Amino acid sequence: MSEPVNANPGPRGRSATNSGDTSLRQVAYERIEDLLNWGGIKPGQVISQRELVEMAGVTLGSVREAIPRFEAEGLLQTIPQRGLMVPSLDVTFVREAYQLRRILELGALPDLLERLDRAVVSQWIDWHLAARARLDGTDQGSLESFLREFQLHDWDMHARMVETMGNSLISNVYRVTAIKIRMSAQARVRVTRENATRVIREHLAFLEPLLLGHAEDAARSLSHHIDQSLTLALGGVLKA
Repeated sequence: MSEPVNANPGPRGRSATNSGDTSLRQVAYERIEDLLNWGGIKPGQVISQRELVEMAGVTLGSVREAIPRFEAEGLLQTIPQRGLMVPSLDVTFVREAYQLRRILELGALPDLLERLDRAVVSQWIDWHLAARARLDGTDQGSLESFLREFQLHDWDMHARMVETMGNSLISNVYRVTAIKIRMSAQARVRVTRENATRVIREHLAFLEPLLLGHAEDAARSLSHHIDQSLTLALGGVLKA
C-alpha cells in the first residue's frame, strides 16, 4: 500500500509574495491567475500589458515573462497592436470541461481511498460543519469575507483531491480547466449566501462516505455534485 498523503486541508491562497526565492514572474502569474479566477478580467475582454500591470500590482517585465505561459495554457491570447485578450468560452467548452473534471475527480477516488490520510478528510468534514454554523450566525458585514474564504476552501479541496494521484501533469490540466470553468461561468458557479448551504450538504455527502471508505457512495455523491455545478454553469435551475 502507498504511503498516506497528509495534506493541509485549509485553503492555500497565494504564498508567492511571502517567499524570497519565488521569481517575480511567478508572482505575476499567480496574481493574474487570481484576476481570471475572480472575474477581474473576463472572457472577450482586451487589455493592455500596462493595464494588467496596474491591476496585478507587478512589474511590466514580470508580466511580459508570465504571458507565454498563459498563452500556452490557452488562458490569454496576444492580439497584435491591441494587447491581450481573454478567450471567449462557449457552451460546448463548458460541457467538455465538466466532462474532463468528472473524469479527473472520479478517477482520483481510488487514490483518495488508498493514500489520503483519513485525518485530512475528517478535517475537511469538520471545516464544513463549522462553516455551516458560521453561515447561520454570519452578519452582513462579515459575509463577503466568509464567502471568499469558503470559495477558496472549495477550490483548494477539489484540487487537493486530484493532487492525491501524485501526477503533476494531471494536476496542472485540472488546474487550468478549473480556471477556464470559472472564467466561463463566473457568478453562476460562485459560492453565495443562497447556495452555500447546498454546497456544504453536497460536499458532506461525498466526504462522509469517503472517510468511511465507501467508494460507491462517495462516487455517486461526487458525481451528483459535479452535475449540479454543470447545470448552474450552463445557466440552468436546480431542482428543489
